Formats: sequence, C-alpha cells, structure tokens
Amino acid sequence: MNHAVLFCAKTEIGIYQVAKADMPSFHFKGKSFLQNYHHSVKFHRLDSKKSKGTSKEPSLDENLVIHGDNLKALKALLPTHAGKIKCIYIDPPYNTGNEGWVYNDNVASPMIQHWLGETVDKDDLTRHDKWCCMMYPRLILLKELLSDEGIIAISIDDNEVHHLRMMMNEIFGETNFRNYFIVRRGIKNVQAQFDYVDKYAIGAEYVLIYTKNDNIRLKQYFVELEERREGTWNNHWRGTNRPTMRYELFGIKPDSGQWRWIKKRSLEAIQNYRSLLKDLKKDNPTDREINIWFEEKKNSSIQPNLLRLSNSGKPEHYVPASSVKLGSSLWSDVNTKGSTELENIIEKKVFDNPKPTKLIERILKLFTNPDDLILDSFAGSGTTGHAVMALNKEDGGNRKFILIECEDYADKITAERIRRVSKGVPNAKDENLRKGLGGAFSYYELGPEIEMDKILEGKDLPAYEELARYAFFTATGENWSKTKLDKKKYYIGPSSTFETFLLYEPDKEKLKDLALNLDFATEINNRFPNKQKLVFAPACFMEEYTLKEFGIRFAQLPFEIYRMAE
Repeated sequence: MNHAVLFCAKTEIGIYQVAKADMPSFHFKGKSFLQNYHHSVKFHRLDSKKSKGTSKEPSLDENLVIHGDNLKALKALLPTHAGKIKCIYIDPPYNTGNEGWVYNDNVASPMIQHWLGETVDKDDLTRHDKWCCMMYPRLILLKELLSDEGIIAISIDDNEVHHLRMMMNEIFGETNFRNYFIVRRGIKNVQAQFDYVDKYAIGAEYVLIYTKNDNIRLKQYFVELEERREGTWNNHWRGTNRPTMRYELFGIKPDSGQWRWIKKRSLEAIQNYRSLLKDLKKDNPTDREINIWFEEKKNSSIQPNLLRLSNSGKPEHYVPASSVKLGSSLWSDVNTKGSTELENIIEKKVFDNPKPTKLIERILKLFTNPDDLILDSFAGSGTTGHAVMALNKEDGGNRKFILIECEDYADKITAERIRRVSKGVPNAKDENLRKGLGGAFSYYELGPEIEMDKILEGKDLPAYEELARYAFFTATGENWSKTKLDKKKYYIGPSSTFETFLLYEPDKEKLKDLALNLDFATEINNRFPNKQKLVFAPACFMEEYTLKEFGIRFAQLPFEIYRMAE
C-alpha cells in the first residue's frame, strides 16, 4: 500500500512535521546537529563550596544546589546519579518572547554559532527553533538520569506545549505520555496579557507528565471537596423533597434537608467503612503512610468518612465520601501567590512569577515516596527544594533534592531560600515553616572541563575523586559511589564486572612515576584473588600474559577509557 506524505511547514521559523508511511516525525532548525550533541558535551568538575552549603561536609549524596549551565551540570551528574532520579520537575522558559533568555549551547554549526549570546525576544523568527534546540539535549540527559520507575513533570504554557509534546514523544516515547494537568493562572497573570487584542487571554498553563517506561502505573490521589471541608449538613443531603431519606443518623435528624442515601444504604456504608479500615490496616501492617492515616481516623467520627458504594452495593475505594479522585481538570487550589510566598522568605521582591510551593508539593505527593530523589534543572527561586523539605516535614520522609541553576542568583536566591526555610522564617503563617523545615544541603559550582588528553601533559589536573568518578562511569556505564573509595590504595570501587583501580595523582611530577607494575599487580591480586580487576594508569610495565594470569585488564589514561566504553 502506498502512503501519502503529509508536509506541514512553518517556514518563518523552520519547524514542521512530516508524516511518511504513517510514521510522524518532528523537525526544527538545528535538530540534525542536536540529536547527538549531548555526547560531545565535556564532563566538568563539580567543585564544592562548603561555606555556601549547610552540610557538615560537602557530598554529592546529600541535597544539592549546583550553580552552572544545566546541560553541563546534568552531564557532570551522570557518573553518580544516572538512573537514580525518581521524579524530575522542571519549569523551563515558556518562550513568551518577554523572558530575555539567551541561547548559549556552543554547537558546531555555523547557523547555531550565529545564535550564541542573542536574547530571544518576541520578534525573533527563529525563537521556537532556538527553544527546541535548547531543550532537546537537556531532555535526553534528563531521561538518562531518570530511574526505570521514574516520572518527569514539565510546566509549560501555550507558546511551546505543542512542540514539547512532540519532543517528549520522540525522546521518551509516545506510550510513556501519561497526562497533563491544567493549572489555573492568577487573575493578575491573565489581566497582564495586554497584547491579546484579537483573542482571549490564556487563563491556564499545563504540567506534562511522562514516565520512563510504559509499564509504570500512577497511584491515584484524592482531594477534599471544597464544599465538604466545613463538615456542614449539605455534605449528606440533597435538596429534593424525599421524606424517606430523613432519619436519625449520628444523632442528627435533618429538618429542612435529607441524607444522600436511604437508611439501609447509609448503614451498609458505615459497616463497610469500618470493615475496610480494619482490612487496610491488616493488609498493610508496615505501610507507614497507611498506619498514620489509620491512627488519625480510628477514633474520629464516622460521619465524614462514608465510603462510596458501587451499584452492586460493594465499596469502590478506600476513600472517604468527602473526597474526589484527582484528574487532569483545572487545578486552582494549588495556585497560591508564589511571588508573595518568596518575598516573605527573602524579605524583598527578588523574582518574577516563581512557582507556588503547593503546586510542587502536589506533584511530589502524586509521584514520590518518602525516600525518593527529586531533580529540578531549572531551579529558579528554589521552590522544588522548599517543597521537598516541606513534604518531608509533613510525613517524616527523607526525600532528597538536586537543584541546578545557571544564573548568578543561584547563591543569593536559590540557595538562600533553602537556608532560610531550613532554619525557620519568623513571619511565616505556616507553623512548620516558622519553626524551620530542617535538612541540610551541599553547594557546588560547575568547574572546568575534565580534559583527558591533557593529563599526561600535567595540565588542568582534576582532583582524584573527580577523575575517579569520570573514569569509572565512562568505562563501565555504571554509577560510581564514593563510599568504596580508598585513595591510598588507588581503589575506586566495584562494578558489576571489575574491581577497579586508578593509579593517578593530581601532581605532574608524581604522575610521571605512576605505572602498573608487578608489585602493584601482586598486591591487588592478593586482595581480590579470584576477581577481574580493571586498572587505569598512565603506563604499564607488565607483559600481557602476566596481566591475564593476574586477572587484570589495563586501561591506559587517557585514551583507553573511551575504548572500554564500546
């Protein structure tokens, strides 16, 4: 069968979609140079700044605030965090033309080189292409960092939501699209859209949800109905005149109204609720969240907790009747004023339109467990870190965050917010925030590139741990953990295949004398007699047959690292 070719073009910006043989693909100017650009991004050092963090000792295993270009920072995190992030939330530029963002990825293309350093404004006919070029390699690295059970949530509005969907379908897979949430914008935000003279202002934005794998099932989330929070009589009666639905229940007999159900069904619901409460506790004896909920509910009035019944009379959910299942419909209860919230913490206006903490908390409640790791690579004012700490305080969890911010305010706003909410904000209305949410973090700055071809020349030598992190991951494709490191014995840790060693010193003179020799080979063979060993070193003074006898594979610095990864 012949299939027609569908070609839709936006010639002024170069973005178009092609469908050939029923297989759509997404194209934009510069895409051919961007698809593999993440491979050419150099690994950079991550340099700790102890005075800017609050941890006793800086560690990449702690909560992190990282200052630097987020593409390079994401690449730098791969050796220690690839496949470990449970939830990614990002709030990238919406590309409205008024944000003043600048394209800065140094891609080897004359066209893209021409874009460098230019502010992307509304009159830029290539602004959508530039936005896609900026996002594409970052999304690829974010996927590498996401765990197999992970989920990514991205805030966006009408300017780029269609392009983002197409990119995400291509990178994450269309079957991994889960839904999008619609979040109501504040009145001032809507009224500020004065340029919408020939159409309606946009009253909402979106949070797109994708998983790493299509077998991931999202847990359901229920929220209290606004009109039920007061516990009024209207929770349980309808306005229709049905005398049979006026009977005494909980010591209450309605006069001007009536119960929602007939008496028999209400009594069944009460019994079902009590039985299900016991079953839930019995079936989940170690579930901390359920136990906390059970303790709260077991002595409370049954009145607001009637379970819904299906048509068969059997309970549908372990859910109070006063709650509704959360869907993708308009979220308005999370749209608190993020700018006022931040201003109360920093004590002055420092940021335009930060995301409200309640929004991120809602996302974290939906998609994380108490010990999960959360990443935000467009950290801005630090709302995600604040939300993680607030939720930990609420449920006793131990979630950790990684915040990446490229702008100069990473210390004065992003990290400062975390410092203040950790210690306590005296004028806060929330009691937990007023007392302090607790939690410490380490502060890092993106350092120089790790130039492997300069190591033997003694130039720009990285610290031992930095090279160990890089060499281990690049050669094995596995995460490196500092916990097994023993610098004195040049041991950097185990992989699934090797016990790995790095003969290296960040000193030009010492580096000249380091080599894999018989003494070192004998020592490590005695330590790991029946295991395969991988040794990174500048030189080797042993014959190949002897290396095989000792179960040693030699990887010469710097070039062998790349061959090992093949």
